[in-house]
Amino acid sequence: MQISANAQAIAYLVSAVLFILSLKGLTHPSTARRGNFYGMIGMAVAIIATLLGSEVKSYGFIIAGVVAGGLIGTTLAMRIRMTAMPQLVAALHSFVGLAAVLVAIGTFLNKRDAGLLNAVLMGELSAGAIIGAITCTGSVIAFGKLQGLISGKPVKFPMQHQLNMLIAVVTVALGVHFAMTGSVVSLALMTVLALALGVTLIIPIGGADMPVIISMLNSYSGWAAAATGFTLHNNLLIIVGALVGFSGAILSYIMCRAMNRSIINVVFGGFGSDSAAAPSAGAAAMEKGVKSASVEDAVYWMEDANRVIVVPGYGMAVAQAQHSLKELMELLEARGVEVKFGVHPVAGRMPGHMNVLLAEADIPYDHVLEMDEINPDFASTDVTLVVGANDVVNPAAKEDPSSPIYGMPILEAGRSKQVYFLKRSMNPGYSGVDNLLFYQDNTSLVFGDAKDTIEGMVAALKGGGH
Repeated sequence: MQISANAQAIAYLVSAVLFILSLKGLTHPSTARRGNFYGMIGMAVAIIATLLGSEVKSYGFIIAGVVAGGLIGTTLAMRIRMTAMPQLVAALHSFVGLAAVLVAIGTFLNKRDAGLLNAVLMGELSAGAIIGAITCTGSVIAFGKLQGLISGKPVKFPMQHQLNMLIAVVTVALGVHFAMTGSVVSLALMTVLALALGVTLIIPIGGADMPVIISMLNSYSGWAAAATGFTLHNNLLIIVGALVGFSGAILSYIMCRAMNRSIINVVFGGFGSDSAAAPSAGAAAMEKGVKSASVEDAVYWMEDANRVIVVPGYGMAVAQAQHSLKELMELLEARGVEVKFGVHPVAGRMPGHMNVLLAEADIPYDHVLEMDEINPDFASTDVTLVVGANDVVNPAAKEDPSSPIYGMPILEAGRSKQVYFLKRSMNPGYSGVDNLLFYQDNTSLVFGDAKDTIEGMVAALKGGGH
């Protein structure tokens, strides 16, 4: 059964509208599920319309690929934990990039044998291969950093930016030569250099900037898909790629503004970020020591408080403590305590990571406030409970000009009357920067697994507290 070109075009239009509605829905947690539903329906319509198009001559390999990919995707979806979602996103981006490279190479070989190559097509193939290759290896490096296989600290060496510029210029030059001559050697060298550029661009990115990089790689994958759409003359793929590309780029820009960082600074691995080394505030703070507290101490303060703010971080995700936090919130509210959650734009390992986890635990949306909304409330807050967060509450971002995160807006947790940090150890955050908040007079650390600690708080509240 085949459908006409007009029917396919209408189906693609419907899919495009659904994808736009999906992006619209994903802008707020309360509509995110509906947005995902629109996206899934749009993709189903797109796949069916493509399979029924006249350009499909055989279904054997397509069915095999769909079945194999579907089984792998279903298995991953059922087994993946929310803590590993950023790694999964990075891995999926690498697949998109690799697919763009393979489509470019396959299309070139097929069209060359049929004598159908032209200048426009060759330009599209060059763009698809270069963008796809950079996306592929860049995403692999991001995956390694997120998974802990590669250090989250920036990897830098002399003349790094100059080397990246040289690789980029030579890669583009080879792409132009390939487009003009169809040289297989140029295609191979261009692809290899683009793969190398993906590595050298991402390794100098520090852990604090990883959410922005995930968003940027998402944008790259969109442009790779759009280039593939031009190659395959598939209008829907062009539309979807452009939507992903632009939305990823806009999100990256918004996140950089929230961090008071230049997007050029982030993308090029801290280019121009070196500043004159000022005396480290961290060194002085280390001499003050750290106060530790028990679960009972924290419960004593919280149940007598008027307001408690919870600041979640990646440690909450690792411990899967969001459901326990929901129960703690309900018990405190039953005692008349106002409980709010303050979420930093780059908390976690990808955009919106903490919002997703809190929504998973059915924490009401009106309890979850962004940084700009919650910061004025800290000064009148009795207790701030920091659950596995580090960099996003680190006063070094405001006080230490020598710090790598200096200038990044933070959640001003230190302004509350009492701060309790739930941490496994004294290890610094993902960016490797010592947290000055640990050493403030109003801060105490409760050591242990976040979930176990919060469950202990819940048990203490149920038992009557103090």
